[in-house]
Amino acid sequence: MTGLVVCVVVLVVASAYGVLHRRRSGRVRVRGRDGGKHLGAAELGEGLGERATLVQFSSAFCAPCRATRRVLTEVAGLVPGVTHVEIDAEDRLELVRELDIIKTPTVLVLDAEGRIVRRATGQPRKADVIAALGEAV
Repeated sequence: MTGLVVCVVVLVVASAYGVLHRRRSGRVRVRGRDGGKHLGAAELGEGLGERATLVQFSSAFCAPCRATRRVLTEVAGLVPGVTHVEIDAEDRLELVRELDIIKTPTVLVLDAEGRIVRRATGQPRKADVIAALGEAV
């Protein structure tokens, strides 16, 4: 009987964690530790967008990174003055550590000056990215 109770408790806890993780993944949000951090052309390897820049940290083995790349490329094509920059996290470990990138894909939304205004960990939805761009400009 005790084994059954332990199994049920483990299943409930694991299910609750899975639901919370899924709800938080891909949400574009403000993160307090990003305040005041700037990225420029030197860090990105490309110039900033006229209005905003979408910076995606990816890795070669990351399946959601490919879907995120498609979403961000589409958004950059729809919204004038927005640029999409993809950075390989494995090649830029110093920048990953500096920005506290924990998993891929991670998307940073930069304003025209390169200040980080929003962050999404996981695959963001197109509507959330467009809404975050509205706050960046």
